[in-house]
Amino acid sequence: MLLVHDTRVACAKPPVALAIGNFDGVHRGHRYLLERVVERARALGGSSVALTFEPHPSRVLAPERASARLVSLDRKIELLAETGLDVTVAQRFDEPFSRLDPRAFVQGVVLALGARAVFVGADFRFGHHRAGDASGLKALGAELGFEVHALDAVEDRGQAISSSRVRAALRQGDLEEASRLLGRLPDLDGLVVHGDHRASGLGFPTANLRTPTEALPGDGVYAVEVQLRGESPRWWPAVANLGVRPTFNAGRSVEVHLLGAPGDLYGRTLRVRFVARLRDEKRFEGPEALRAQLAQDVTRARELLEREGDQ
Repeated sequence: MLLVHDTRVACAKPPVALAIGNFDGVHRGHRYLLERVVERARALGGSSVALTFEPHPSRVLAPERASARLVSLDRKIELLAETGLDVTVAQRFDEPFSRLDPRAFVQGVVLALGARAVFVGADFRFGHHRAGDASGLKALGAELGFEVHALDAVEDRGQAISSSRVRAALRQGDLEEASRLLGRLPDLDGLVVHGDHRASGLGFPTANLRTPTEALPGDGVYAVEVQLRGESPRWWPAVANLGVRPTFNAGRSVEVHLLGAPGDLYGRTLRVRFVARLRDEKRFEGPEALRAQLAQDVTRARELLEREGDQ
């Protein structure tokens, strides 16, 4: 998949089937729309293109109300590529871009990309002050020569799948629901940095992660799998702790204890995918009580991950 950062760059073989959206998390609803785009591009004999925005428009227009990102831009691009798209345009969203009225948006963006077919969600809004909607886009399409497909949201258990539903499930530590909505296990990428080394003193050394992912699972202890990015496709069983480590009154952190020995991890990037929630984070009377609980966490994580691998 080709990645470009400006709609003014001619990059796709026409005619183009175009998807427009933020696609945060690239959940099942997003993928359904993107699959229709790929299908339409094949039928047209052209290219499939996704147009997304960086940063999210809310970060520019209403930063105080902006939601936590489910995935970093790099991870979103990776997930978009998995759908079979030919091109993703990660358009820079800034104040000048936000002031385009609906017609200017269509002429300067949609037509500039050579779109013959445009796919959006039924609740799609665009243009200055969100003045354009799906019906307005259809009217412009009829006038300017492109078809518009406004797709209803994909539902799960009677409710629309949305990025906000995924965030809510993650906050509650409900990995089952988050995974079902995403169509995959939730994950994060993180750079291993130096921490306070308290876990090493307990006999359970951890990798302390600095991650660009904002919408994290709720504080607690999880059975996870870890991959060393850019080095090996292997997934290592591990235990992750997210939270403030109340026994030591420490700061908030994301830590993983690998149940294996891949070597020195400092400066390396890990992908952590969350398989099961083990327990809430809690305060223990002292290091010995915490050490005993960590041993139980490791045993339970091994059992869960081995069972998962056998399925």
